[in-house]
Amino acid sequence: MPNTRLNESRIETLEPRKAPYDIRDGDLKGFGVRVMPSGKKRFFIHSQHEGQRLWKTVGDVGSIDLDEARRRAMGFLAAIRRDETPALPEEKLFEVVAEEVFSRYGRNWKPGTMKVNRNYLRSKILPRFGGMNIADITSKDVQCWFVSLHATPVAADRSMPILSVIMRQAEIYGYRPEGSNPCVGIRRYRRKGRERFLSEPELHRLARVLESHEDRHPREAAFIRLLLLTGCRRDEIRTLQWTDYREGHLFLRDSKTGPRTVWLSSPARAVLDGLPRQGPWVFPSPRIAGPVSSTVLEDFWYRVRKEAGLADVRLHDCRHTYASIAIMQGETVTTTARLLGHNDAQTTLKYAHLSDRSIREATDALACILGEG
Repeated sequence: MPNTRLNESRIETLEPRKAPYDIRDGDLKGFGVRVMPSGKKRFFIHSQHEGQRLWKTVGDVGSIDLDEARRRAMGFLAAIRRDETPALPEEKLFEVVAEEVFSRYGRNWKPGTMKVNRNYLRSKILPRFGGMNIADITSKDVQCWFVSLHATPVAADRSMPILSVIMRQAEIYGYRPEGSNPCVGIRRYRRKGRERFLSEPELHRLARVLESHEDRHPREAAFIRLLLLTGCRRDEIRTLQWTDYREGHLFLRDSKTGPRTVWLSSPARAVLDGLPRQGPWVFPSPRIAGPVSSTVLEDFWYRVRKEAGLADVRLHDCRHTYASIAIMQGETVTTTARLLGHNDAQTTLKYAHLSDRSIREATDALACILGEG
């Protein structure tokens, strides 16, 4: 980073590059101008205090002139030399910026996602970064924090994207230099995949158990069948309304990845057509106005899987079974991604590595669930 005496004409001639770069003042050490790829320019100070790097925006070029920026910089740097850390503006403290991000950017998150993200912010992120100037947080800080969470890799992997969003938005709001996200390049923990799909014997056992519950719990049994026949997520089926089912399709208004259409097979349509229409919900709650609760369905599944000898199988594994069958029957990854409602086809690639034989067995056995065998 070159050192040169700053003057108004020199600053005006500075052109943006692909990455941010600094021009430091030759007269006042620790003072300079940062030029962003967008063309925006900011006066800054850069110094050390008690072994910690201090980087502070003094003001944007255009909002204050060079003389005023230099005067402010001299005041900040003098305070640091006197071992007096300049008071940080409240809006640049990490926790305040995080709250701003949750308030503004959080509108893109669904209520459930917002609740989960807030929990990780409170329990995993704020204890480490609360009270820090957001512009001072470095890749090393983030790496040390991430390593400290090695005992809870799932929490670490889910907290990292939240921190990255906060840092990225902080750049957009002008609280950090552009291109300075300290989360970039930090590798996540490798965890053993939890993908599970049902084999032929397992599907046979599940079919028999579902049939045994058909009279007493017809809706719950239909719910399990639809998960297997559509590959939908639990709540996409749980919150179905009859108006979502028309023209032989499901028109999901609010899936995890936004509104989408689900094409139904004949057996899937038969399951829906066999249910009574009592109110707006396909799976209504017996107690309140609205869909049946997740707890009721999970309790039913726990009983069914225990009777079928499937103690390690989750409801979500019905979706894995559907995806695996689709892949191994010749559907492309792109098509299967659309069937599942994946935004990124890379998410679907994991299903392409499963055993041909096991998938063929599952395909044949699925007829039991459909009532065709």
